[in-house]
Amino acid sequence: MASPQNFGSKLTALVVDDNMINRKIHQKMLNNFGVKTHGVENGKEAVDIHWYGQKFDLILMDMDMPIMNGIEATKKLRAMGICSTIIGVSSRSMEAEILKFMEAGLDDYQEKPLDNSKLNSILDKVKHNFISK
Repeated sequence: MASPQNFGSKLTALVVDDNMINRKIHQKMLNNFGVKTHGVENGKEAVDIHWYGQKFDLILMDMDMPIMNGIEATKKLRAMGICSTIIGVSSRSMEAEILKFMEAGLDDYQEKPLDNSKLNSILDKVKHNFISK
């Protein structure tokens, strides 16, 4: 079995978060696993970048953002036929809010802050989806 670092070098990820510090931290963590990353500030930018033809294996999607939140963006991406692994990432912990986010089309949800253990779990899920395609 390939290590996450070896597998990661084949992956691309889009980090969607209006907080620049969170976005940069998540990009750096993914880069440490060899994942090539791109960051955007809100859900509309995430939808637009896909509309113009860019594709990613993984999308880390924040829930609360201006212009277009993560729930709306996830629904739009799924409606566009985007099959990327979408992981909701938020500091929200209320079950009803998480459920609403999951129902938008997430593959998983992780509470902030992400750490290497959570990131390993995310990359395992991406690897499973990648191999299944």
